[in-house]
Amino acid sequence: MMKFRFRRQGNDPQREKIKQDLFAFNKTVEHGFPNQPSALAYDPKLRLMAIGTKSGAVKIYGAPGVEFTGLHKETATVTQMHFLPGQGRLLSLLDDNTLHLWEINLREGSSHLEEIRSFILPGRASFESANAPTSVARVTVILLWTSCDMACLGTEGGGVHFVELPSLTLADSKPLFQDEIMQSVPEEYKCGKTLGPVESLQEHPQCPSKVLIGYSRGLVVLWDQSTRQVDNLFLGNLQLESLGWERSGKTFVSSHSDGGYMVWAVNSNNPRAQQPVTSTIPYGPFPCKAINKIQWRTSESGSPLVLFSGGMPRASYGDRHCVTVLQDKTQVTLDFTSRVIDFFTIHCTESEKEYDDPSALVVLLEEELVVIDLQTTGWPTIPSPYLAPLHSSAITCSYHISNVPAKLWERIVGAGQQQNPLQTHVKWPVNGGKSLSPEPRQKGLLLTGHEDGTVRFWDASGVSLKPLYKLSTANIFQTDCDHNDSLTQQGEDEWPPFRKVGCFDPYSDDPRLGIQKIALCKYSGKLVVAGTAGQVLVMDPNDEKSDHMINMATLDLLQDREGFTWKGHDRLTPNNGPISFQPGFQPSILVQCMPPAAVTAVTLHPEWNLVAFGTSHGFGLFDYHRRNPVLARCTLHPNDSLAMEGPLSRVKSLKKSLRQSFRRIRKSRVSGKKRPVVNSPASKVQEANAQLAEQAGPHDVEVAPVQRRIEPRSADDSLSGVVRCLCFADTYLRDGTHHGPTMWAGTNSGSVFAYALEVPSLEKFSEQCVEAVLGKEIQLMHRAPVVSIAVLDGRGNPLPEPYEVSRDLAKAPDMQGSHSVLIASEEQFKVFTLPKVSAKTKFKLTAHEGCRVRKVALVHFTSVSSEDYSENCLVCLTNLGDIHVFSVPGLRPQMRYDCIRKEDISGIASCVFTKAGEGFYLISPSEFERFSLSARVITEPLCTVEINRPHDSTAVSNSTSGSLQANGTRKMQSESSSLEEAEGVFEEIQTALSSPALDSPNSSADITLDTTADITVEDVKDFLVSAEEAEKNLKNMSEDEPRSPGILIN
Repeated sequence: MMKFRFRRQGNDPQREKIKQDLFAFNKTVEHGFPNQPSALAYDPKLRLMAIGTKSGAVKIYGAPGVEFTGLHKETATVTQMHFLPGQGRLLSLLDDNTLHLWEINLREGSSHLEEIRSFILPGRASFESANAPTSVARVTVILLWTSCDMACLGTEGGGVHFVELPSLTLADSKPLFQDEIMQSVPEEYKCGKTLGPVESLQEHPQCPSKVLIGYSRGLVVLWDQSTRQVDNLFLGNLQLESLGWERSGKTFVSSHSDGGYMVWAVNSNNPRAQQPVTSTIPYGPFPCKAINKIQWRTSESGSPLVLFSGGMPRASYGDRHCVTVLQDKTQVTLDFTSRVIDFFTIHCTESEKEYDDPSALVVLLEEELVVIDLQTTGWPTIPSPYLAPLHSSAITCSYHISNVPAKLWERIVGAGQQQNPLQTHVKWPVNGGKSLSPEPRQKGLLLTGHEDGTVRFWDASGVSLKPLYKLSTANIFQTDCDHNDSLTQQGEDEWPPFRKVGCFDPYSDDPRLGIQKIALCKYSGKLVVAGTAGQVLVMDPNDEKSDHMINMATLDLLQDREGFTWKGHDRLTPNNGPISFQPGFQPSILVQCMPPAAVTAVTLHPEWNLVAFGTSHGFGLFDYHRRNPVLARCTLHPNDSLAMEGPLSRVKSLKKSLRQSFRRIRKSRVSGKKRPVVNSPASKVQEANAQLAEQAGPHDVEVAPVQRRIEPRSADDSLSGVVRCLCFADTYLRDGTHHGPTMWAGTNSGSVFAYALEVPSLEKFSEQCVEAVLGKEIQLMHRAPVVSIAVLDGRGNPLPEPYEVSRDLAKAPDMQGSHSVLIASEEQFKVFTLPKVSAKTKFKLTAHEGCRVRKVALVHFTSVSSEDYSENCLVCLTNLGDIHVFSVPGLRPQMRYDCIRKEDISGIASCVFTKAGEGFYLISPSEFERFSLSARVITEPLCTVEINRPHDSTAVSNSTSGSLQANGTRKMQSESSSLEEAEGVFEEIQTALSSPALDSPNSSADITLDTTADITVEDVKDFLVSAEEAEKNLKNMSEDEPRSPGILIN
């Protein structure tokens, strides 16, 4: 039978205007540490820091709130980055050998990061052999002159090219090739060998026209570009890794592959230095790993500082990631838990000053950023206001609290400050730019649970996600978590003098410690933390250190159900006796669920002194004031044996798997038989009726949308007893005249249990026990998992949180009208009236959209036009990564947004909504993407940077520019270019590429040239240009190429 309904004559303009004022989707900012960093740069004038990643992202940071994000068009690794000091320009090199110039420009009152142009180094077009290696033109090192008008590019072929800035064009200066250098090298040093790639380029600190060039073989040359002559030769024989000038320019230091470094004197009377002044292997005499980078910094207060990465003894500590700081007889080996990417020092760069006087050491690691205070005795770390490693231990759950009271906030901040005695209180040194973002109206807390049993508290009020406090639960149980203490408690004579630095520690001694669920009451400070082994901890804040015993209770959720045997992990063994706790949240009660399966749901009601929790076996209710269990309910189906194996069990029943496989085959056969035959008489009648309806139907009606058929799930599906959600509510359950405390539980099999609670008054809490009586039991038709349960008052508004009404922090709920309960399953949303539990309205999401619900939240949206107008809405995230907004309680669709890629399963699973219309989800193990659904509540970086840029008329003209805002949204800018100039260049390139040898499809990279033959490496290096490179250079000059929008991290 056809269903008809009257077609709406169009959208209501007034309602559309209201929706525009309420809803707007924006991805605003990325919190955390960039995933897979690969390059580091620092601007000492603007005090900005840049980090490049393997995905081609560029992130610039200054003072808290000053952030810029850009993305290269090419998905390639950023290998090097260099600021043009004071100009707000950044030069980046990718591993595809392209150079890119970025600018920070002011637009619409705030600064934005934009890519201006790109460039690829061409070879010598006149060379026509196809047998030369294409890698000789690959850039290995970049040097920006202090004048910022020229960049020197060292290549793998040993050549040095000169590029004008900011135009990114080859300079008129002739490139410097090895054959020109070899003319000054003594014959006994040549030995028929090449000098190798250029490993380092360092400008003379006092004579800007002179450049120190270091070759891989070990030769170091002081080259005078103004006279094009070699001033000094330093005939080293060890493989070179890096170079560093001493500030006066009289000496420099070189580091080598044997783990040693040498100090060389620059003397005009001795143009050919055979031996260094000193040569040291700091961690010798046994073989050591290479010193990858070295810096020499002078200090007015004493001896110079030598800082280098690597150089550890190969056999004993070859797997350590270290940066060593040497000053006179003081030596500290900073030991990190992840690979060192790069480092720099923050020091005086004014040329008139005599000393460097370094104030801080900034080390970029693969998994975190560490800053060391070099001015304070002991060289402590400086706490970072951003770039914190969210994944110091893997994140297992997230929880957000909006509008945190000032009292609780101060207690959390105070507890966090007492946790880090080794941290200095020096201001954050990377403090360039100015944040224009308004001060947050309220404080927001983001809590993350981790695999190692810790809960971390983050300040999520603004653009920067700042760590506040870390709560650890490992000391409550008997584990081997103190395995790293030996590193921090070494004796004074221990060598090397390791000092463990940083907080990234991905290894968990016991996966049972992992935090699964968190609940926090922001008014009472009561915190509930539940873990993987069925442990539920009830905690209270305490500003003082405490030594006390924890009260323990065990709750059997199976209720002596026969036929079930737990095959998973054992429970965690609590420590005996008093335990020492630092200021902060301290546990008072430990409730152990049996079997010790992972806790899947938890909720808290501090006014009633109750905590409810659920696992894959059932749910329990506990009175933590009287310290006794109130209720235990088993939700297992008789055939649900998989729930007894546990998440950490590797045992899988072959019998169970076979049974499920045959059941699926049988179902598919049955459903296949039910399909109508195409040529059957019944199908022909249905087709004729449909055509008749189309012809005879009125024009002002429409056919109801086709709904997908949803097959009901089997009652004995695996894990059907998993408790998915729990909630407390003061509502009508027994009858329509008396309201009281209730508890609701939803399971994986579509069952909803509602209990009426008898909670004694405050005066009788110590005398009477809480009692629970089953009031209602609802079974959803298709047995879809229940994702969320919420009770609505007489006006259709969500009930207030505990203490909000009693402390006059929220309006009292409407208890006169009939209440209703909103039940969200994976397939649909349904509102039932209370206490009759009759269906009021519903929306079949899976039937209409073909997706399943993953996350649900009730959100309060306030109009951007007026604070007086607001609406409560239901927000849901689906398995396809899109977000739907529905009105409450009418369940009318309001908006739909594409948010997360459907392939990003971990991102969808990690999403958490706030009550004000924002959300967080993981885009990598170390980064949260923040987004907003509200037109009013938007947390995005708005900042400005004062730039002193020299006047250059050719800087921005004739260039392709695609801009990326601070939030990563790409915009286009106009471009103008000279066509005649581009055509002339194109003719030259065509001539260069006309040789058939260069058109050969053979890969020249696999051909090794014999350096003793007629054609040598000196003759062929940097001569090549491929067709792809030529097209790319031409495109930069002539083609108006729009850039497509990009996502920062997939």
